[in-house]
Formats: sequence, structure tokens, C-alpha cells
Amino acid sequence: MSDRRLKVFHTVAGVLSFTRAAELLHMTQPAVTHQIRQLEEEFNARLFDRTNNRISLTVAGEQVLDYASRILGLYDEMQECVKTLTGDRTGLVTIGASTTIAEYMLPGLLGDFRERFPDVQIRLRVANTDSVVAMVADNSVDLGVVEGEVDNQLLKVERCQQDELQVIVPPNHPLSTQATVKPFDLTNHPFIYREDGSGTRSVIERYFAENQVDESALNCPFELGSTEAIKGAVQAGVGVTIVSRATLSKELALGHLVAVPLEPPLLRSFYFVRQRQKFRTHLMDELFQFARIYFEQSGS
Repeated sequence: MSDRRLKVFHTVAGVLSFTRAAELLHMTQPAVTHQIRQLEEEFNARLFDRTNNRISLTVAGEQVLDYASRILGLYDEMQECVKTLTGDRTGLVTIGASTTIAEYMLPGLLGDFRERFPDVQIRLRVANTDSVVAMVADNSVDLGVVEGEVDNQLLKVERCQQDELQVIVPPNHPLSTQATVKPFDLTNHPFIYREDGSGTRSVIERYFAENQVDESALNCPFELGSTEAIKGAVQAGVGVTIVSRATLSKELALGHLVAVPLEPPLLRSFYFVRQRQKFRTHLMDELFQFARIYFEQSGS
């Protein structure tokens, strides 16, 4: 049996989508379908039920998935054992990170890690929190670092650092001279939101709810898909917003923006997200431990 066919089957079974599996495997969808058909012919059994553009595992498919998971896991362990014996420190690790973390916190970490392990390839995939969690769940990244809470029993979630979010305004704005800003005060000014699915947006929405601020009372001229775009809009006087203090070092130093703490303070945590059951190579463990120490030191 071809290892490739088993890997293709395992990926399709994990995401229950030929299209998504093709993207993850960097294959065309017809090629993925062909591999699955070959496997079904070899077993003389259907592995997937296909109805209404959706697929699900058959009883035979569930059995094959159980064995495939063990076979591929053993294959990974075999490779890892040989690498350990030979002192091989090469390989590829993939990180998924939500936008704020990827743009403002990971560059230093990745640079330090690459300096320590120059032969290791690092691939970074940037998306909002929901998308990063999905990438961890379907095994397309080894480690996720996100800025929103994660509710997924299949994943292992660990807090890595605390972050404070503050109101930002232009230097000539009425709120710029205040020591603190109460959440209800923001209803008096146009408020710029991040897009749905953003960890930052989820944190802000929860903060407003906890402080009895009805979001319908907010004047939201538009939503923007990146922190940089939002900072530019605030600097241009379009509105005010709430962002991570960690994203503001350049603008505060140049005097382009003013950051005002909220009262009560708005604190959130960043989280590591990993598969609970996935076999971890020494490179994945090295990266995770390195990232854990890095965030602990940068947060102290």
C-alpha cells in the first residue's frame, strides 16, 4: 500500500472535505479523489459516503482511519528515532498565529529560534484566531498562538502571556488628555472594529457586554481587517478604537497616536494551541519550549 494514499486518506478523513484536503496537501482535487478511489478499490469497500456535497466516513472508513492514524504515527516515530540517533537537527515546523501576534510579537521569537537552530525551516501562517484554531485542528500547523479564548476539547490550550488593550486616539482628540476612559464614553465617538473572527474583536465585544455597553449604541463607520489599517484610520481622524498596547510602540514614540487605559482595565491572554493526540517531534517540542520561555521573559 502506498504511504501517499494513506496520508491522503488520513487528511481527507480529518477535514471531511476533498477540497480542503487538496489545499493542505498541495494537490489538485481530482488527484485527491483518484487516490481515495484507488484505496477503496484495494479494500473493495467504500470509505466515504458522499451525499449533498458533503462527505462522512463509512464504518469501513472509520476502521481504516484508526489504523491509518497508528501507522502514520509509528512512521513519524521511526523517523524521529533515527534523527535522534544521528543527531539530525533539520526539519520543518509550521506555526499558525493570529494577526496581532504574528506582526508584533513573533518576529523576534522566530529570529532567535532560527539563530539557535539554523538548519530548521519555519513556516508561518497568519490568520485570525478562528482560522488558526481550525488549522491546528486539521493538522495543517504544528503550533498555534492566538489572542482569543479557545473552546475545543480536542485541542490542548495553554496561556502564554497577558496583554493589555487600550483606547487609541489622535493627539488632538478630546479623549487624549484623560487619564482613563470608561467603556460607555466610547459611544460618543465613531468606533472602528476589527472583522468578525478576530480575537481582538471577541475580547472587546465581551468587555462591552460585561460593562453594560450595548453595542447597538456604538457608531461604527466600518470594520477593518488589520491592526495597521485601523491605526491608520484612527490617525486620520476617522474614529477611535481599542488595540493591544504591544502594537503601538512606533506610533507612540513618534507622537502620531495617544493610548489611554480603560477603566476598568481590559486585559486578555495569549494562548498556545496544540493537538492533544498528535505525535510531537523533537523539533516541535524544541519550538514549543523555546516559545514558552520567550513569552515568559518578554512578559516579565
